[in-house]
Amino acid sequence: MDEERLMREAISLAAGTRPHPNPRVGALVLDVTGEVVSRAAHAGPGEPHAEALALAQAGERARGGTLVVTLEPCDHTGRTPPCTGAILGAGVVRVLVGVVDPDPRVAGRGLARLREAGLEVRAGVAGDAAEALDPAYFHHRRRGRPRVTLKAALTLDGQAAATDGTSQWITSEEARADAHRLRAEVDAVVIGAGTLAADDPLLTVRLAGYEGPQPRPVVVAGRRPLPPGARLWAREPVVLAPGPVDVPGEVVLAPGPGGVDLEAGLRALGDRGLLDVLVEGGPTLAGALWRARLVDRGVFYLGGRLAGGPGLPALGGIFATLAEARPVAFVSVERVGPDLRIEFNPKES
Repeated sequence: MDEERLMREAISLAAGTRPHPNPRVGALVLDVTGEVVSRAAHAGPGEPHAEALALAQAGERARGGTLVVTLEPCDHTGRTPPCTGAILGAGVVRVLVGVVDPDPRVAGRGLARLREAGLEVRAGVAGDAAEALDPAYFHHRRRGRPRVTLKAALTLDGQAAATDGTSQWITSEEARADAHRLRAEVDAVVIGAGTLAADDPLLTVRLAGYEGPQPRPVVVAGRRPLPPGARLWAREPVVLAPGPVDVPGEVVLAPGPGGVDLEAGLRALGDRGLLDVLVEGGPTLAGALWRARLVDRGVFYLGGRLAGGPGLPALGGIFATLAEARPVAFVSVERVGPDLRIEFNPKES
């Protein structure tokens, strides 16, 4: 039995699903001969978990067989019954698990229950790939806040806009389409009050043929009034504010020194099931998040332009000494049309 191949097949079943705040999970059931007899993925809160769904589809053919599941089965009752009960009732004798669930309600309890019942359980099968299926879920469960991706479009010499505020369009149509694909992958898109006033964005995914869910818009308010006629109010965004504001949408109070407590605001987004957020704000918000060490991933697009002088850099603030520069690990550098797309992760320093 090629366990790694089977796990990767289960992973592929869940790729592209949008079940947050629940994790992406895929499952296979093999009968006693080793034939795959059912396949399933978790669709979202309140829906059957992948392993329970696959076992139900397999019926009696599961008895004496093997369950392959990308994430540790739960042993607690939430919106659905515990998956360990469904597994024991189905009569499988072997369970292959991709990765242990870091949720404190699970965290090894599911594996222990199955082993205590006499099942053969192997965890860590293609574990890195299983975790990579839903990095935002693991980030949230381990750190208590969403994964934050910072997106920026820059000139080759690092300017996000000219001194007059103009920035459309530094990058190409191809790069902008790729940025919309980023939006399609996340739960929320975050901007600051300055971007709301300057650009009046809708923060929707605008790709030909796209029919998936739209990310939740989020505005980080400052001390100045928010524009009352912004188009974004029709989408009822979450507004993270230092004090009461009278705007459409859900206002979350997160007061901090000089404005919004960004970490508290992010935790509030996680509490609302928004585990993967994309920040498209200007230099002020980007710089504040960077200095607070709240950026987990960066995707920067470098357009084929040289500004030739200082304008508005990607991150607001003062770069006083080289010792203040934090190292990053490049994940990928690739061409997108005439531009460059650079993905990176900050290193701990």
